[in-house]
Amino acid sequence: MAKKGSYGFGIVGCGMIAEFHARAIQEIRGAKLVACHDVDRGRAEKLASSFGCDPFDDLDAFVAHKHLDIVTIGTPSGAHLDPAIRAMRAGKHAIVEKPLEITLSRCDRMIREADRRKVALAGIFPSRFGEGVGTVKAAIEEGRFGRLTLGDATVKWYRTQAYYDSGGWRGTWDLDGGGALMNQSIHTVDLVQWLMGPIAEVSAVMGCLIHSRIEVEDAAVAAIRYRSGALGFFEGTTAAYPGLPKEIHISGEKGTAMLRDDAITFWKFAGETRKDDGIRQKFAPGGGPGAGAADPRAISFAGHQRQFEDFLRSLRQGKGPLVDGREARKAVEIIIGIYISAIAGRPVSFPVKFAGSPGDLQLRKKKR
Repeated sequence: MAKKGSYGFGIVGCGMIAEFHARAIQEIRGAKLVACHDVDRGRAEKLASSFGCDPFDDLDAFVAHKHLDIVTIGTPSGAHLDPAIRAMRAGKHAIVEKPLEITLSRCDRMIREADRRKVALAGIFPSRFGEGVGTVKAAIEEGRFGRLTLGDATVKWYRTQAYYDSGGWRGTWDLDGGGALMNQSIHTVDLVQWLMGPIAEVSAVMGCLIHSRIEVEDAAVAAIRYRSGALGFFEGTTAAYPGLPKEIHISGEKGTAMLRDDAITFWKFAGETRKDDGIRQKFAPGGGPGAGAADPRAISFAGHQRQFEDFLRSLRQGKGPLVDGREARKAVEIIIGIYISAIAGRPVSFPVKFAGSPGDLQLRKKKR
């Protein structure tokens, strides 16, 4: 049943992303940030003083807050499961930063808990709410591309060594869940499968090319066969100085569209309509390196705001959010499939039947 009046939000994990959550919540009518939690009391108090909410370092006390309805989780990727489960067991809805979790078994535990408690669970993928990608998605659903033939994506980003050295969890299998794919490129992985449809098989290679003291990849390339029969490739890296906008190219027998970030850089169909020139003019790309391409702080909170608004709308209308737990799981499965393929040196078919961490496979391979 939908709640009357405002929904109370709480944030778990008061690191960098928490400010984006807090600012997004501030801008939403019918939403109020009431609490925040961090194991470091000082970080919780700092965020609370900036945004006027109650700070906690005790998770049980946090989830028991009488005005708390929705918990957003921005802890390190491999630490999403516990606060999500505890929030949902307390009857709270949960919105979890990407990736939903770092293994499929952990994702499945969260989804089952949401079903059991009859609460809503969502994964944060703000890129799905861009107007440009929404325009491409609508054209696919209208059949304007005809049969889809190729779906490619590239994320040529850059992160310094200092970025990886700045947090002990960065670049680890246990808490980051992977590298350039699981942390940075996952948004684009989600978009390309959302646009092209389910993946049938991947064949991949990856490596750590320029960074030190990390366990994971800073570059990966995968060839893709979609279930529809279409083909494609995906490449993601944090080793491409100075960092470039992410791109997605979608082609079919009757048309092609290209996205750079959320700008449409190419839009051409065999059956042109009067609206096509307007689309080309409206989405003409600007300059700049692309949001987040070199600096993880160089993003807007507007995408989070749109996604939180979608979540609230879904609660009020009694339907699921656009990116529920099962939708958020899809990108994790694709990336784990790519990791397994690269580590094992063979194609991987979907669905992926591996519940653990690809880091375990990599460790076993090194010990041989």
